[in-house]
Amino acid sequence: MSHATETLPPASLGKALSWLLRNHIWVFLGLTVLVFSFASPYFLTVNNLGNILTQGAFIGILAIGMTMVMIDGEIDLSVGAILALASALAIGLQDVVGVWPAVILGLLSGTALGFVNGTLVALSGMHSFIVTLGALIGIRGLVFVYTGENALMVQDFTYTEIPEIYLGPISLTAMLFFVLALFFQWILSSTRHGRETYAVGDNIEAAHDAGINVKRHKIVNFTICGTLAAVCGILLSMRLGTAEPNAGRIWELWTIIAVVLGGTRLQGGFGSMWMTVGGVLTLAVLRNGLRLLNTPNYVELMVMGVVLVLALVLDKLLNHRKVT
Repeated sequence: MSHATETLPPASLGKALSWLLRNHIWVFLGLTVLVFSFASPYFLTVNNLGNILTQGAFIGILAIGMTMVMIDGEIDLSVGAILALASALAIGLQDVVGVWPAVILGLLSGTALGFVNGTLVALSGMHSFIVTLGALIGIRGLVFVYTGENALMVQDFTYTEIPEIYLGPISLTAMLFFVLALFFQWILSSTRHGRETYAVGDNIEAAHDAGINVKRHKIVNFTICGTLAAVCGILLSMRLGTAEPNAGRIWELWTIIAVVLGGTRLQGGFGSMWMTVGGVLTLAVLRNGLRLLNTPNYVELMVMGVVLVLALVLDKLLNHRKVT
């Protein structure tokens, strides 16, 4: 009896530690919310919490596509540039083809560019970092050419009414983010494509041997990522009523931070949409809280840099059992 009593605390401590490691992002989110709720009287207001969800939803939609790609063991640096191009086309083509055809063309541009990225990665054998870095530069340049380096302003203001739809304090953009997260979590956990995503990221050679068409699979996930980047760009242009050539600049970095913070492995083979949602919300809370405290922009960047480093350290610690 005494022996059982002596061994119980270490066992309980081990279980508690294991739970904390598995759910670290939600623990971190809770602590962050607690800190800012004491630091600012405006943080826990209904309007501010709604703003956090809306602001986070834009990065969140990008992060859903990025999670699919990163679980595959790849990365997409071009999502911010695709966002900018889709938003520019969705507004710039309205006078030519009409509002909704322009939106569809903007969406298709993201789908096409995601497909091209995936095809280049799959068929060339080049690392996705290099391929999508080149895409980032080229697409961003194309946006500047198309816009003439000027912001494009919406002419039909019914276009800007859609983001003004709210369910209580929750915007349509935030609702769409959570619906997409739910849908892609279902894909990851309950479909063949989801199982193959984990298999490809965990061990590409074993995936080949198991009969998975790895090239086609990666093309599909890059296409998803490009499409969601375009969705994000169109929603952003609806909210702002304008499309700027610099829209989404360095958003790919915020997106990667959110996904890694949520525990998705940089090496691939492990990740979850729910954990990505936690990473997105944590990032949104940090940025919102720092701005409420009137923190200078350079301090915000420093804090985000520290958060990224901590996320990478967590990635290493939590996945030390992975055989490379």
